[in-house]
Amino acid sequence: MKKIATVLAAAGLALAAGGAAVAAELTKMTIATGVDPAFSQFYVAKESGIFEKNGLDVSVNTGPSGSAMVAFLIGNQVHAAYGSENSGVLNNQVDDRVVTVGEGTFLKRWLSVVANDQIKTIEDLKGKRVGVAQATGSETFWLSVLKNLNLKAEDYEVVNVEAPEMVAALERGNIDAFSVWEPWPTRAVMSVEGAKILLDNEGFLNLRNLVFMNRDWIEENPETAEAFMRSMVEATELINDDREAATQMVANFLRMPLDLATELMPKLDFNMDLSDGTMENIATVEEQLKRIGKLQKDLDWEKFVYPDLLKKVAPERVTYTSIPPKM
Repeated sequence: MKKIATVLAAAGLALAAGGAAVAAELTKMTIATGVDPAFSQFYVAKESGIFEKNGLDVSVNTGPSGSAMVAFLIGNQVHAAYGSENSGVLNNQVDDRVVTVGEGTFLKRWLSVVANDQIKTIEDLKGKRVGVAQATGSETFWLSVLKNLNLKAEDYEVVNVEAPEMVAALERGNIDAFSVWEPWPTRAVMSVEGAKILLDNEGFLNLRNLVFMNRDWIEENPETAEAFMRSMVEATELINDDREAATQMVANFLRMPLDLATELMPKLDFNMDLSDGTMENIATVEEQLKRIGKLQKDLDWEKFVYPDLLKKVAPERVTYTSIPPKM
């Protein structure tokens, strides 16, 4: 608890020293993501006072998925978003000012295919309805499962369903299975009679969630952008140094039962870096999107990967050797 106590004390002293005057000096910023522990740095930076310590007054907007919120970077409706590689690549196709500034989370055992009690294998789902949140890690994982098992996408009826709706859709019988991230697989098994996990992402594909920003906004607001990136690094350190305290913060922010948050957090690694692994995952997603005809043009890697912020704040965390990666 020493690390978190130091952070909170520093934040408290900074605010108390100047009272309302100090609070008025905080720079406002709006960020957006989904509602699961895979986006913990956003929640922990807010709950712990790290944002305030770095001079920021941050509003954290949440939506049905982190990936769904990345589009709001276009037009600077939000200043940072946290979602899948898939969402970043697709939104960069629309506006190449959408860039990744760091990998936040490595999803060790985070995505699963969940089915009703009539389904025993992925092959049993042929001709059945599978819920997939398109343009998110849900779709990326589903496509990787099919590829690894040498199955054809056209043999399955994919239904576009937002992650929070999947459990209810399975219970109503609107879908026979779904592919998605935690906590929805665990919630389904706990609440839908007969629901079971067919397989998880271990051995198929370990996805990574990335932090995205608008390049023009970064360059017009360099000090604020650096303060935000510094906050992300500090939140990552807090999570890794004091997992118990961080888990409590995540549970508080999400209004999630602490026992569920405690079960889910070990399934994630928190990084805030840019590594060869980051680049390899982006390349995998780019290849997938090309294969299903969702890319209008090749990804411009030099424009999409923006290491400058992280290099200024924590240069040792930028370790990739080439973009695109040498596979």
